[in-house]
Amino acid sequence: MASAPSVTSLADEVNCPICQGTLREPVTIDCGHNFCRGCLTRYCEIPGPELEESLSCPLCKEPFRPGSFRPNWQLASVVENIERLQLASTRGLEVEDACPEHGEKIYFFCEEDEAQLCVVCRETRQHGAHTVRFLEDAAGPYRTQVATKRQQVISQFAHLSQFLEQQQTALLAQLEGLDKDILKQQEEFDSLVTGDICRFSTLIEELEEKNKRPARGLLTDIRSTLIRCETRKCRKPEAISPELGQRIRDFPQQAIPLRQEMKTFLEKLCFELDYEPAHISLDPQTSHPKLLLSEDHRRARFSYKWQNSPDTPQRFDRATCVLAQCGFTGGRHTWVVNVDLAHGGSCTVGVVREDVRRKGELRLRPEEGIWAVRLAWGFVSALGSFPTRLALEEQPRKVQVSLDYEVGWVTFVNAVTQEHIYTFTASFTQKIFPLFGLWGRGSSFSLSCQEGAVSLL
Repeated sequence: MASAPSVTSLADEVNCPICQGTLREPVTIDCGHNFCRGCLTRYCEIPGPELEESLSCPLCKEPFRPGSFRPNWQLASVVENIERLQLASTRGLEVEDACPEHGEKIYFFCEEDEAQLCVVCRETRQHGAHTVRFLEDAAGPYRTQVATKRQQVISQFAHLSQFLEQQQTALLAQLEGLDKDILKQQEEFDSLVTGDICRFSTLIEELEEKNKRPARGLLTDIRSTLIRCETRKCRKPEAISPELGQRIRDFPQQAIPLRQEMKTFLEKLCFELDYEPAHISLDPQTSHPKLLLSEDHRRARFSYKWQNSPDTPQRFDRATCVLAQCGFTGGRHTWVVNVDLAHGGSCTVGVVREDVRRKGELRLRPEEGIWAVRLAWGFVSALGSFPTRLALEEQPRKVQVSLDYEVGWVTFVNAVTQEHIYTFTASFTQKIFPLFGLWGRGSSFSLSCQEGAVSLL
């Protein structure tokens, strides 16, 4: 926020040394000083053409040539911003509350352009056909989504904390069991070694005692003694049993579920926090005549009866499809589609390039600039170069579509069960639009009122 004195101080720094007013079309001469283009032009005309070579800067008197002025666009932008601040200051507005273009107070929010508007902005042709709401009214759904997302993150952290505690208990119990078994086998090993030491000590003592006897005593039972020396081998007990050794080697594998759970949690958390809910509506200018759109352009139903729709270049004439009104040229976006196929038919959801074919037969595949899945009664297909029928645990009723423009991912998830449906990988260079298609009597879809609020965690 800039106060009135500071704005005035800034304005003084961008005055023209000749007219003492705010710089207009500022130009810079050889010495680096700046002047209004008009003021400097008139100054150059004073000496007359014959003195052009002797012109000097009005401030520092350094010589310069009239043809050497250079427009200072950066300074012109600074001047424009300072004047905007001055306008907001004179009207008693905080700079953050003022329209950067008109200096008026901001009251409205354009849903389509996600722009804050003043009264003058609202009346322009650019926003005339858009949904414009008061700031507080527009902020309500966003506050709800933030609160919902906060609760989801808290809930998932609690779930992860419980899982980690359970894993800790289980792994520590396994380690304690291994420790006891290792200690038991160590004791058995020590007992076995101690027994062998005692037996060999007794045999050594016997040999030493015989060696001290005279020849007759030494030779008495000498063969039996030597045989016992030959046959009494030192046993080689295993430090641990093969079974215990295998359990020790397998223990790191017990942590694999923990690593997978952490990886999944972090991926889903990043996804949930990074993807922006896309507030989209259907574009009636692109809708096939067999699709009936609701007044709010958020629902569509298939009908065999053709609507009286003008045949415009934007409209699909063979494929029963419709696009969203707004597309994307970057970022991460997500939206939810409620699919109703209770009476049969099929529904196609996905994204398309801006230049997708609108007339004639449309081949739904990536080569044509379309990345989509088709839901029909009892099965779901990914519409790749060749349609692939997908094996899912449950037929989706709500599909969450997520677009990562820079990475080139189009991901489909069952928004109810969180089951992953399919992910396309592409390279986007054009504007990308959400695509919706229907076929068959009774088939319909609607856009969720809180797109992106469904948890992916």
